[in-house]
Amino acid sequence: MPLAIAVESPLQDEVRALIADLNDYLLSLTPPEGCHHLTVEQMARPDTTVFVVRDGGKAIGCGALKRHADGIGEVKRMWTNPAYQGRGIGGQVLDRIIALAKQEGLTKLVLETGDRHPAAWRIYERAGFRRCGPVLDYPDVHWSVFYEKELERTPA
Repeated sequence: MPLAIAVESPLQDEVRALIADLNDYLLSLTPPEGCHHLTVEQMARPDTTVFVVRDGGKAIGCGALKRHADGIGEVKRMWTNPAYQGRGIGGQVLDRIIALAKQEGLTKLVLETGDRHPAAWRIYERAGFRRCGPVLDYPDVHWSVFYEKELERTPA
């Protein structure tokens, strides 16, 4: 059975567990003050769309688009279960986020990731993101790496 990627509520037990795994992983690499987690409750707000990846019905990955003022979207909560990493799943989720942002007429995507996440950097750079200075209201700290991508609107 092929992988399925769909917009889903993060308020499901299986998605909550996926986000808990992501939080544990991030906290193993970055001090708590350097982690900018959205809770599943925050992810369920109308300004955020969550994509969930399933393999045979099991949630194995996710990513989200959070909308901000001035046509800016933020890529959040990108994660693939370690047993599935290296298969291009993160890139597929990112493609869905980019497509949705373009369809909605957002003009720029931004994101913050950690300074110890080279696999994530490769995904973002392959998708046309480029490093930049701090975005939104994130502090300029050594454990954060920032990316941005200008978007052209895709007709609906």
